[in-house]
Amino acid sequence: MRYWFTADLHLGHFNIIKYCNRPFKTLEEMNNTLIRNWNSRVKKEDVIFYVGDFCFKNSPGGKTGEGVPIKAKEWENKFNGKIIYIRGNHDKNNSTKTIIEKLTIRYGNKYITLIHNPSYVSLDTSINFVGHIHNNWSIKRIKRGNGFTDAINVGVDVHNFAPVTFEELMKKYRKWKKENKYE
Repeated sequence: MRYWFTADLHLGHFNIIKYCNRPFKTLEEMNNTLIRNWNSRVKKEDVIFYVGDFCFKNSPGGKTGEGVPIKAKEWENKFNGKIIYIRGNHDKNNSTKTIIEKLTIRYGNKYITLIHNPSYVSLDTSINFVGHIHNNWSIKRIKRGNGFTDAINVGVDVHNFAPVTFEELMKKYRKWKKENKYE
């Protein structure tokens, strides 16, 4: 069993292709690529920490491009692994039904907070895994008062439209710290 991290699939959300300059021509192409990329990495026994904005559910006749009338469970059945959802700002009406707004995990010797929106990162841990910001940045030091924390974007827009492992994230993080002289 392996642990994976990801965010911001935005399944069923045609307009996200334009908003984030995703390399897809159609909604079907995007959805199928996201499912294929996920399942090529994640096995059935794996666990995925999903850090918000899983799918866009829209009512029939709703605003064009802003979701499809498919519930989260219907999407979830297409993916390998057990998904643990952390709520994103677009998960309020898509039936993911998570009560988790923020989650702190221990992985090896590191405590990491998982929260969708980096505006609400925790200074209680030195690292936060976030989503929400799509392709705006990959890793960022966030300062508040005299404290700071580092936020790592786990979203698909900066990870080749696929989930990533802790080890992959830490490799990028170590490189980023070295390049920015934070070591």
